[in-house]
Amino acid sequence: MNWITNPILRGFNPDPSIVRVGDDYYIATSTFEWFPGVQIHHSRDLMNWELIAHPLNRPSQLDMKGNPASGGVWAPCLSHDRGVFYLVYTDVKTSKTLAKDTHNFLVTAADIRGDWSEPVYLNSCGFDPSLFHDDDGRHWLLSMVTDHRKGRNPFGGIILQEYSVHGQCLTGPEYRIFQGTELGCTEGPHLYKRGAFYYLITAEGGTGLGHAVTLARSREITGPYEVDPANPILTSRNDPTLALQKAGHADLVQTQNGQWYMVHLCSRPIPSRGRYPLGRETAIQKVEWTEDHWLRLESGGNRPLVKVPAPGFPVCPAPAVPARDDFDGPRLSLHFQTLRIPLVEDSLSLTERPGFLRLKGRESLSSKHHQALVARRQQSFTYTAATCVEFEPENYKQMAGLVCLYDHENFYYLRISYDDQLESKCLGIWSCDNNVFSYPLDRDVLIKDWQRCYLRVRVDYDRLQFYYAQNDREWRAIGPALDAGRLSDDYCREGKFTGAFVGLCCQDLTGRRKHADFDFFEYVEEGRE
Repeated sequence: MNWITNPILRGFNPDPSIVRVGDDYYIATSTFEWFPGVQIHHSRDLMNWELIAHPLNRPSQLDMKGNPASGGVWAPCLSHDRGVFYLVYTDVKTSKTLAKDTHNFLVTAADIRGDWSEPVYLNSCGFDPSLFHDDDGRHWLLSMVTDHRKGRNPFGGIILQEYSVHGQCLTGPEYRIFQGTELGCTEGPHLYKRGAFYYLITAEGGTGLGHAVTLARSREITGPYEVDPANPILTSRNDPTLALQKAGHADLVQTQNGQWYMVHLCSRPIPSRGRYPLGRETAIQKVEWTEDHWLRLESGGNRPLVKVPAPGFPVCPAPAVPARDDFDGPRLSLHFQTLRIPLVEDSLSLTERPGFLRLKGRESLSSKHHQALVARRQQSFTYTAATCVEFEPENYKQMAGLVCLYDHENFYYLRISYDDQLESKCLGIWSCDNNVFSYPLDRDVLIKDWQRCYLRVRVDYDRLQFYYAQNDREWRAIGPALDAGRLSDDYCREGKFTGAFVGLCCQDLTGRRKHADFDFFEYVEEGRE
């Protein structure tokens, strides 16, 4: 028997939504303030997954300029009906406030790899929209609804309204179909029909250590919904020994041979630290229906497993992701993302100097508007990332280098800049800890006559060490070992929902767009977890 090893999507890949079309499986996950929006992975065996698309890839679909950290795209829902893929998503403009601004949209495509349509605006009632296609040809939109009124539950339950495909709008009455259970924080709804029942899955308990999956059912789509007496049907709450923590926010899929699986959010902590720099990941569990028509884990109980029986299909390995990118192609790898907006020729070029990624200095790492930054997810507790940069700053306001980043308030930055007193190019470290800046080096390292500078970082669970070299062999450590565990939603203030990234960036705070040329980017996992 083959076994699936969880998580199936490592690193920051939360809020999974799964759909099967024929023999192909697709999972969509949240991207928050990272652009392009939504990650879509593909598999044919539920074991091996390949990143194939970012459907929200132009500002007309998703303009997140100014969005808060951990705003942007929340909990997309991917579905398929009559030859068309549907993707609904929220663009969260404000969240850490009493009244939230959460705008819901729909895009469609005949081919999941795109192009996806221009968005249809749906509503702004809440977040986590989900589209259900009934067997009578009708379409229904669900979401949680927010409530800012004094004394009210801010998670006001699950609402349902019909969607008109031809009219491209919501139509008819809005139904409040579920108030949630005593776990609270009712969100992430998905609806299914099996036999005589409509089944409603929700995420409850908050997206942290109390997270859970709950189930309810009704003979009518508009309710009333009967709560599963065995809720929660999946959770890791109150069990710190489990490898997969924060289990919740689930979606179901039936295989072509009649088996059922549940994908869900999870997270893995640094041992003994309680920090989660890999963010919220995606796992899968095998489930089955009972004689009294409720859903249960095939393994029994409600705890997530690391090893899960595979469905028995032929194994289809995903293509290996190259460790090194020499920037020889016309476009960035799918594994790179930018912050909030796409980087066009005024900020990024792969053609002005072929074989190099040219970043043109923009705003600071603290900006929520225009950053010249390209990064990829940290997907292992232990990795090494490296680059080589050619950069000739003329001012201390011009910087470029290698960054390990959670968000605009939490990062470590190994940057080349200019010391105007010594009239020399220099290398130093910036640290930002919940928006408090520090400088781990007493003084910058002078690299006055270096045309090229190699930069490297090694992360080993909670230990982060930077290195530099004039060539790619004689590496020297720079600065002290830093705390990689700070790049975690459990450390960052106000509650955050993403994960650690590593990448390349360039700033020019004079506004002159001084550029830096990066020869390559390399990301190598050590695989000791």
